[in-house]
Order: sequence, then structure tokens, then C-alpha cells
Amino acid sequence: MASIIVIAAVLVLDVLAFVLAIGAERRRSYVNYVSVDPAGGSYCVYSSDASTAYGVSALLLLLAAQAVAMVATRCFCCGRALSPGRWRAWSGICFIVCWVTFVIAELCLLAGSVRNAYHTKYFPKGDGPPPCAMLRKGVFAAGAAFTFLTALFTELHYLFYARARDAAAVAPPIVGGIGMTRM
Repeated sequence: MASIIVIAAVLVLDVLAFVLAIGAERRRSYVNYVSVDPAGGSYCVYSSDASTAYGVSALLLLLAAQAVAMVATRCFCCGRALSPGRWRAWSGICFIVCWVTFVIAELCLLAGSVRNAYHTKYFPKGDGPPPCAMLRKGVFAAGAAFTFLTALFTELHYLFYARARDAAAVAPPIVGGIGMTRM
């Protein structure tokens, strides 16, 4: 039987990571141009930098959720053997998909946090506004979407793993009515 504590812990960590990734998308930095006439230079003034902290927090929470799930399932390869059958097959499929979505989510959150933290402060005199660096819209949203998929496939992997583990513990039924032994 699957542990409710593991399911709840992974779910809470994944939901918090998802909410923080959405918050990072909503609070990403915007730029305002400030022109300084006497010195001839222009500055880039950015709005709040909260999305970098939100993105890093979502990244760490998603990493913690993945670690809890992999410790609970012994990373699918360590520990006693699982019984062959559909539960082990589905657990293996969900294991692979959850790792692929996890890596994509982590990369989106990391890239968004790094790019959002990079701020250009000063540019010398030139034509037009200075080329201020800004994060593209949707990077944190993609991270949030893959965080949701990671949560889904991690939970399914754990549930299918628990079913396969429990099926391996049950002895096979004795077929035929009378067991024969040597005397």
C-alpha cells in the first residue's frame, strides 16, 4: 500500500513549487528607461526582482519533491525486485516521463531566474533607448506547466511502484487442489 505521508509530502512540495512558478511569471521584472541629459547616458530602471527569488524557491521545492519520491521508490532500480506485470511497466513509463519533465521544469526555472536576475544598469550616450535586458514572457509559465506534469507523473510513478511492490510480496496461488510432497 502506498504511504499517505509520502504522497502528501510530494504533493505539497509540488503544489508549492507550481504556485511559486506562477508567481514568478506574474512578478517578472519590467524595465523603464531613464534618460540623464547632463552626462549623456541612459539608465535602465527595473521593477521588482521578486520573480528571481520565486523561481529559485520553486526550483528548490521541485528538487526536494523529486528527492522525496525517488528515496521512497529507491529510484526504481535499487531494492528488492518488483513483480513483473502492468504495474511495474506503468511505473517504469511514469519514472522516465517524470524525470524528463523534471529536467525541463528545472531548466526553465533556472534559466528564467538567471535571466531575470541579470540587469543592465548603464549605457553610454547613443541613439534611442538603451538595450535593457528583459526576460521573455512565458519562461516561468513553461516551468510551471512542466512542474505540474512532473507532479502528476511522480505521483503516478509512486502509486504504480507501490502496487508492483505489494504484488511482489504476495505468494503465487497454488494451482491444483492437493500439493504433492515426498515422503
